[in-house]
Amino acid sequence: MIEKIRTFVSIAAIAFLLYIFTFYIEGEMGIVLITFLIIPPIISFLLALSARKRISVSISGDVYVKKGSELEVTVTVEKSGKLPIAVAEICTAASEVFERQNKKYRLSLLTEGKSVFSYKIKAITGGNGEISVGSLYSCGFLGFIRFKVRTDLPEPVSVGVIPEIPDVKTRSQLFRQIADSVLTSDDDDENDTELMFSSTSAPGYEHREYIQGDPLKRINWKLSSKKRRLMVRLDEAVSMVRPLVVLDLYRRPDEDPEKAVLREEKIICAAIGLVKALVKNGISCDFVYNSAESSVTECVNNVDYPDILLLRLLSVKMVAGRRIKVDTQGNVCSCVVATTAPDSVSQIVSGISEKSIIVPEIPALRGSSELWYLDKTDNVFKLV
Repeated sequence: MIEKIRTFVSIAAIAFLLYIFTFYIEGEMGIVLITFLIIPPIISFLLALSARKRISVSISGDVYVKKGSELEVTVTVEKSGKLPIAVAEICTAASEVFERQNKKYRLSLLTEGKSVFSYKIKAITGGNGEISVGSLYSCGFLGFIRFKVRTDLPEPVSVGVIPEIPDVKTRSQLFRQIADSVLTSDDDDENDTELMFSSTSAPGYEHREYIQGDPLKRINWKLSSKKRRLMVRLDEAVSMVRPLVVLDLYRRPDEDPEKAVLREEKIICAAIGLVKALVKNGISCDFVYNSAESSVTECVNNVDYPDILLLRLLSVKMVAGRRIKVDTQGNVCSCVVATTAPDSVSQIVSGISEKSIIVPEIPALRGSSELWYLDKTDNVFKLV
């Protein structure tokens, strides 16, 4: 509004000076000045007005980028028809995982039908983000006429910013609790081992002495205590009981997005770091997260799979007010919920009385559940 008032005042001042010069100082020169000051603005106005429906723009960039690096974004501007485009003004935009960049790009399309330019923007926070065209204007070549383009702006481009996943240490009490629950569950199922094998396999367990790097889950603790050395199961059946890790990225509708993405990055790193540590030590787990449409449960039993899960997580757009829904059908020996909202975990995980909760930071108030956070100094989970 202020800009429009300034433009009107400027035009009125020029018109007043022309009137004084033409009728009181020099008439012929005044007519010449009026001609040059009226015709160009009219042409500029008509070109800007006609271009409102003839400009289209598209935006593209890489699907993933590492945190701390720069994403190169390409913008393509096209025109239709033979009339020139005086000036096209493009304002780019990006979500909170990228650095703030309030830049305007101006270009002309005279004879050519398309123009391409690129810019770089730094990724500063891990998570899912977007790059987009915030606004598009058709401007006159004199610089004081601008119309909003009526063509549709392109859809935002989703970009996953990949954070550095910490190497979680297994000396954490949380990790030991999960490992103990798995080993205890395996001992309970030991009598049912013969039923899990095919008809071509020999019933029972075969063993050998432990070698560094063997999964801890395959150690037969009872036999090891008798032989006074660690013995590893060779033909161990796949355990029907696995720990459950739930990732709950909940953002309140009224929450500041810049603060929210920082907390979400911490909880993603903690959850994926825990899953990686479990799989590296031979403990398969079920991982639950929100996809674009619904919650997804996946069995993680390969050391490379957590990295794939991370990319899938980062491709999902954050929806404020959306909570994960967990179906706890099946046997769960241990439940860990990594959440940004620990005060209402009971709403998303029902049927499991005992569960550990991972939070992004030390909360001001503690609940009744066991709360953990990942200490980045030594990558160990600690009790709040």
